Amino acid sequence: MLKVKRALISLSDKTGIVEFAKGLLNFGVEILSTGGTAKLLRENNIPVVDVSAYTGFPEMLDGRVKTLHPKIHAGLLALRANPEHMRVLNEQGFGLIDMVVVNLYPFEKTIQKPNVDIKEAIENIDIGGPAMLRSAAKNYASVAVICNPANYAQTLTHLNKNNGCLPDDFLRSLGIEVFGRTSAYDAAIYKYLSQYFQSANSADFPQELTLAFEKIQSLRYGENPHQQAAFYREQGKIGGIANLKQLQGKELSFNNILDLNAAWELVKEFKNPAAVIVKHNNPCGAAEDKTLEKAFVSAWESDKLSAFGGIVALNRKLDLKTAKLIFKSGFLECIIAVGFASGVAELFKTKKNLRLIEMGNLGAINENEFKRVSCGLLLQNKDSLTLDIQKLKVVTKNKPTAKEMESLLFAWKVAKHVKSNAIVLCKGSKTVGIGAGQMSRVDSVIIAKRKSGKKSLGSCLASDAFFPKPDAITWAHRAGAKAIIQPGGSIADEQIIKACDKYGIAMVTTGFRHFRH
Repeated sequence: MLKVKRALISLSDKTGIVEFAKGLLNFGVEILSTGGTAKLLRENNIPVVDVSAYTGFPEMLDGRVKTLHPKIHAGLLALRANPEHMRVLNEQGFGLIDMVVVNLYPFEKTIQKPNVDIKEAIENIDIGGPAMLRSAAKNYASVAVICNPANYAQTLTHLNKNNGCLPDDFLRSLGIEVFGRTSAYDAAIYKYLSQYFQSANSADFPQELTLAFEKIQSLRYGENPHQQAAFYREQGKIGGIANLKQLQGKELSFNNILDLNAAWELVKEFKNPAAVIVKHNNPCGAAEDKTLEKAFVSAWESDKLSAFGGIVALNRKLDLKTAKLIFKSGFLECIIAVGFASGVAELFKTKKNLRLIEMGNLGAINENEFKRVSCGLLLQNKDSLTLDIQKLKVVTKNKPTAKEMESLLFAWKVAKHVKSNAIVLCKGSKTVGIGAGQMSRVDSVIIAKRKSGKKSLGSCLASDAFFPKPDAITWAHRAGAKAIIQPGGSIADEQIIKACDKYGIAMVTTGFRHFRH
């Protein structure tokens, strides 16, 4: 047990500190402090000793140097059970510091400001704070170190329960938390500076990669009930699925979150009102129309069977008219939308398990993607390449009509978000059949044809990668496809084109693929 006699408090985020400091006073704790923190405590009638008075040296260099002093760090690092350490402290006239309450300059928040100046970012790199935290955390058995205001209440509870003392297991947990915080802080600084000074045209990835995430919540389980799981947010990032706002419904599951992300990333592709329905990370229906209502109906009718228990994503605020259609559609796990119009939440109250997720905006987030492998990590740029219509090549005798071209472009956007091998059949700006994740491309065409039924007659087809053989073209013909968009580049391209010409199918090539593994 540690008896707390002296505490050093120096904070950027002063949330809750007045109440906490008053709690320390109840146990006769002497408080050392700096700058604005000392001023705030004095204004609330809390006696404070300035660090500069304690060390005998003034703050200098515009506050860059104030706690970087041997009297501070010796008081934190000294081993209480080591006679030699205690002898040196007595010889130098240094006292012990039993508690450090420090949080760091708001570097992560600073760099989130639009067009933040590099000088401002650098001035928000804390030096003294991390140094004190690390010194105290290294000596966690003898020093209570608090870097998170969320720990104030529990600390006071322990002090009250133990007559001004803190238990060893609690001290240990506080120390461990510090190293997590300082490592994340340094990672954010490294990431910002390396990106800021990196050439805009450089595709280089860092030689050493440090990632920092903060826990949002524990999950009931992972992909399966026998797996444990948790949800994390990348520190310093705003937007994206990790910042969703849940308005109603039971707790999100691991699989819900994956599906929500897949649905949201696809629905952001469209400028007009659009609806997407996702199941097991693949879209089973997608449509774009003049109204959200029409878009939802088209997306739902694409594959009603697969849509059962799926995720609905909308790139507009969900209006009441469309909400009533969704309400009657059957069982769904989640609805994710820009927002919800008046009356919509009330409508869905009877479906207590249905999650309503509000995202607020469709802002694109240009970030790298990570994929975990055994004992390693794969890192790549996000697949944000868009299609340049001027670079499309018509390679067949027949050319797609203007309407067919519009449908091809829509199908291509959807195919980008379907697990490879991906085949998407569309009519206008709505899907009628999707074949996803098959080991052979021809199987994906067959599945898309089967799912679409007669709706595929006169459709347009998108393939996320080239056709290795003409057999898929034969099945596209059987489905009634009139035009195809695909990357091209197969050694069998000549045969593929001949097959299209044989069946009177127009084909355009993009020159790049959209694999999604």
